[in-house]
Amino acid sequence: CFNSGFSWDKCDFETNLCKALPEFNLQPAWIRRNGQSGMGPPYSDHNGNESGYFLSLSSKMQSSSATLRTNIFLPTDEEHFCQIRFHYWVSQMSEALMVGLQKHSEDAVTNIWQVSGELRNQWNVNTVTIYSTEKYEV
Repeated sequence: CFNSGFSWDKCDFETNLCKALPEFNLQPAWIRRNGQSGMGPPYSDHNGNESGYFLSLSSKMQSSSATLRTNIFLPTDEEHFCQIRFHYWVSQMSEALMVGLQKHSEDAVTNIWQVSGELRNQWNVNTVTIYSTEKYEV
């Protein structure tokens, strides 16, 4: 998370799954791969690098949805908010990508952003800004 211009972590999946996405929270449907994996598009990461890594849903996935869950983030305040900037690729009209927020005291996940199918077969970028007075996961 990016806190009011003072600290930020970059996650590009080049060496691992990043600190924000712990291994035990990664469902089997998600795989870390690059454009040279022979699995179809995308054939490069968002920078056009064919050997650059990204997360992708497995083509063998049987379930209708798959989740990525972050570590627990600390509460935000007026000076410290959280911004998560991410690149994404949607290949089919029926696919949807959602970003949800789960506060520490709540069981339900609140949908804070979603996209489905309009910008297909290309890398897109989005930033979500999060304010929460309690610990939370994204």
